[in-house]
Amino acid sequence: ARTLAGLSLSIRIGALTAGISAAVALILGTACAISGGWADAAVSWVIDLVMGIPHILRIILISIACGRGFWGVAAGVALSHWTSLARVLRGEVLQLKQATFLRAARRLGVSRGRVLRTHLLPHLLPQLFTGLILQFPHAILHEAGVTFLGFGLSPERPAIGVILEESMGYLAAGRWWLALFPGLSLVLVVMLFAVAGERLRLLLTPASAQE
Repeated sequence: ARTLAGLSLSIRIGALTAGISAAVALILGTACAISGGWADAAVSWVIDLVMGIPHILRIILISIACGRGFWGVAAGVALSHWTSLARVLRGEVLQLKQATFLRAARRLGVSRGRVLRTHLLPHLLPQLFTGLILQFPHAILHEAGVTFLGFGLSPERPAIGVILEESMGYLAAGRWWLALFPGLSLVLVVMLFAVAGERLRLLLTPASAQE
């Protein structure tokens, strides 16, 4: 029962953080690519800076700064997983800016907002949805890892990280199943989301949509 409750909590955190990360990546990735100049350089510098710090360390520092607990972990995971997707979306926008239909739209005087709504966003949705799904397993694993280390969710919550941390004290007594089954359930959920994200990527990619 605690394992199922912990998985439910991890999935909720994964959904919340993946959604926030995808939104931040979409806003910053498209804004810097469209604006260019100093804005693009500034966002690219922030992406390189954030990616230069190890994932777990970033989450721990942000979680501590936000008071730990549910919202601290959610803030840490959400603010640590947007960089890769933002870089992908930025590269996609930079390629689309050189497309013939976008150059024609700019010559015809179409506003940037309309170009973003009618031309860029429809092309970015496949990458956005794929990145959103693929961020799920990373968010779930990092939440469990930070909680296991004692910097995440509080001990009274039925989280997988809390269960695994408590079970470490019983391994010497031979009660290996207290850690095995919660760990296997976490791995299974992560693998399911990873496979779902990969299948979605194949489905939304025109070159492999018929496979």
